[in-house]
Formats: sequence, C-alpha cells, structure tokens
Amino acid sequence: MTEHVTRRAAREQAFALLFALSFHPEADAAALLDWEREAGSPEPDAFARAVFVRAAEHQAELDETISRYLSKNWRLARISRVSLALLRLAVCEITCFPEVPAAVSINEAVELAKRYGDEETPRFVNGILGSVARAENDAAEERQA
Repeated sequence: MTEHVTRRAAREQAFALLFALSFHPEADAAALLDWEREAGSPEPDAFARAVFVRAAEHQAELDETISRYLSKNWRLARISRVSLALLRLAVCEITCFPEVPAAVSINEAVELAKRYGDEETPRFVNGILGSVARAENDAAEERQA
C-alpha cells in the first residue's frame, strides 16, 4: 500500500529530482528516476513524477521563460542550482498545470526556497515567479478576449 503524500511533499520530491538533474544534464527524466530507484530512493508521488517529467522534458522552454524575467546583467548560469530547480518546478506548474493556482505554486516555491536556499533565494524566486504569473494571466485574458 502506498502512503498518501501531500502536494507540498510531492513538490519537494519534484524539486529534489530537478535539483539532481542539474548535476546530470545529459540524463533524461526516465534515466534519473531509474538511478534514484536503484539508489533506494522512494518512488515519487504521481504529482511529483508528472511535474518532474514535464519540467525535465521542457527544460529549454522553461529556461527561456525564466530568462525573460531576469535582470539585464543576469544569465541562467548565474542562478544557483537550488533557485533554478525551484524556478523550473514552479514555472512548469504555472504554465503546464492550469488546475494549480499560480499563487499556490509561487507560495510553495517560496517555502521551499526558505528551506533550501540562502536568505536571498525566497525573494528572488518570488520576484521571478510573480512576473511569470502576471504574464501568463495577461496572455490568458488576451486569449479569452
């Protein structure tokens, strides 16, 4: 019997997988999940797996979205692995999982940033994600008009 995992715990699982993937950019999502299983890691929750696989498969598009909201002098390469994994996770949720409110995705990413990042990470993550969410909302309103 599998244990029920909260969405918060599932996001933490997806974050950990995305963080691990940043150390193995040549790997794909399936390979990383296999490595994790072989290492004895618990099987990720269905939501964690869905977000992780989607983010891994669309990493280039997610990175492009993130890059649009960075300050002029910032590049993706300057972002810490923790921040980048959190941004990829939340941007994936905001852009690919419309059933999840953007505010929830942002709040959860900020909470994970407080736990795993440095003191600047929560504010940085919140700023980028707020811009992404506003742009997605504006695009959705334009489509409906």
